[in-house]
Amino acid sequence: MFDHKSEHIDEHMALLQANIDDMNPEYTSYVMDRLFEAGANDVYWIPIIMKRGRPGMMLNVLVAEERIPDMEAIIFAETTTLGLRYLKAAVHRLGREFAKVETSWGPVTVKLGYHQGQLVQMAPEFKECEAIAKRHGVPLKQVYEEVRRGFADKGDHDGGSQP
Repeated sequence: MFDHKSEHIDEHMALLQANIDDMNPEYTSYVMDRLFEAGANDVYWIPIIMKRGRPGMMLNVLVAEERIPDMEAIIFAETTTLGLRYLKAAVHRLGREFAKVETSWGPVTVKLGYHQGQLVQMAPEFKECEAIAKRHGVPLKQVYEEVRRGFADKGDHDGGSQP
């Protein structure tokens, strides 16, 4: 039986933001990888228009408060920003579970999300689906569709509803 008690709210989080208008955009994936490797929970870039109409990017890093110094060190070393904004954040995390779904190409892992004990999310693992699509020469969306059908057909999911 799935224990939905693993659903929780992390209250000691921070969202770090930096607006950057003078950095080579090719650096963004490198910076993102470094931040994830150092413990960031989420990293994303948003295209923005800055003062005097200059195009720029906003870096957003969601991280546990105790990891802020690690993030600062990477951001100041690897980007051209001269400052960071800090916003206090709380994150509501659904209870999670992993399951295997059989397909005609073999098993695929799916991530299940539970809210108050009810199944509300199901997502096939992208990298596994991508590997199947490449290996068998089938469209990625076809792999996803078969995983979803296989999950629905399995039908023995704890928590009641299906996403």
